[in-house]
Amino acid sequence: MLEVQGLVKEYKEYRAVNEVSFRINPGEIVGLIGPNGAGKTTAMRCMAGILRATSGRVLINGFEINEDQAKAKRGLAFVPEVPSLYELLTVYEHMRFIAMCFDTLPIFEAKHEELLTRYHLLDKRNDLVATLSKGMRQKLSVACALVHEANVFLLDEPLIGIDPAGAHELKQEIVRTKESGAAVLVSTHLLDTAEKLCDRVLIMARGRLLAEGSVEELREHYGMAGQSLEDVFLSLTNEVS
Repeated sequence: MLEVQGLVKEYKEYRAVNEVSFRINPGEIVGLIGPNGAGKTTAMRCMAGILRATSGRVLINGFEINEDQAKAKRGLAFVPEVPSLYELLTVYEHMRFIAMCFDTLPIFEAKHEELLTRYHLLDKRNDLVATLSKGMRQKLSVACALVHEANVFLLDEPLIGIDPAGAHELKQEIVRTKESGAAVLVSTHLLDTAEKLCDRVLIMARGRLLAEGSVEELREHYGMAGQSLEDVFLSLTNEVS
């Protein structure tokens, strides 16, 4: 379970995230959408414990991300838009290192062959990470997120740079993750994907949460019956532009 309570992140006089609150329950995929500069990535980095929020709380399975990092992060997997990987390790070594960090080597030993095959990394298992393309780095980042027993997943633009076959497999993986009982937050600019994939969406602009709900709930609330998520999104974000 992921719960965000009054999250604020400020940089001097600029408030990048402004009093954002929401909850994601087990077995749910929620899309985080918004224009460039909306604060999505900053908010996700605060949720992952990479940035310390100015105020507010982030709870991962009931553990506050800054007060009890070890317990909170044990249940968390974060896939950033631009993976920060250890370039002098091989693909296999990198995955094994992540498993060691979470003390989940038995899970790694049981799953790594399947993950390498699923993400088309098997023939690159002994290649240095430094030699991988952007798309392959993204696939490795996703595979690393699955080598420990996480049940809260934060995915920041996970489909960017992945070929169509890889994107299709990743969307299936996200659904499998949901069906296993995980809480999944996906930040994306691909509104048609968000509409099909997500149970609910959160719409952000200028650091604030503008709307939350299923696509059908948003259509009904804003009097836009029969219109797409893109139409609802553009209507709401244009009002604050």
